[in-house]
Amino acid sequence: MVKSAHGVLNGFLISFEGTEGSGKSTLIRQVGLLLDQWGQPTLLTREPGGSALAEKIRSVVLESSMNPWTELFLYEAARAEHLTQTILPALERGEIVLCDRFTDSTLAYQGHARGLPWKQVKTLNQIATGGLRPRLTVFLDIDPEAGLRRAQDANRFEAEGIKFQERVRKGFLKARAERPKSWLTLRSDKLTATQLAEKVVQHLTSKRWIKKRE
Repeated sequence: MVKSAHGVLNGFLISFEGTEGSGKSTLIRQVGLLLDQWGQPTLLTREPGGSALAEKIRSVVLESSMNPWTELFLYEAARAEHLTQTILPALERGEIVLCDRFTDSTLAYQGHARGLPWKQVKTLNQIATGGLRPRLTVFLDIDPEAGLRRAQDANRFEAEGIKFQERVRKGFLKARAERPKSWLTLRSDKLTATQLAEKVVQHLTSKRWIKKRE
């Protein structure tokens, strides 16, 4: 149970980050299955998206080219809606929220790769979330070129190519350097999705954030 600006939250948030094709979506499903076996109530969600309005914004962001500032503001609008409609209610119910991308993706993509001011992006992230941060950020690291070969979403970020994804990866590394103790980095090209999920759950148990229910 954690007291925050949003009140008392009985659950906690885990974000999953990485460049395109890193395997986040597959890993989240595997982690969700393991936590379910442990008797832990979980919610799987994603950004942009995760609520009715945020999903509409997602379709615009992923399919339409736009000014980087427009892109950033749309992401933050979707995040604010996602937070109030989906994430906070789940945390209040005591669930573990597994989110496919969160604020660190905005720093990596719009901040570092697009070249928008890092501090301003952080400020907008804080406004959109009311200061809520993931208890853990799982970073799936992979060579960007290998990730693009594996990618299946066919969105415009994949189409921007290897140089863009290399800048995105550097953005994630910069974000990790600011809060290293709250990040878990895994090489997604070295282990299977099941093995990666086991690593995540082992980390949660080592921190005593979860325990197996009888």
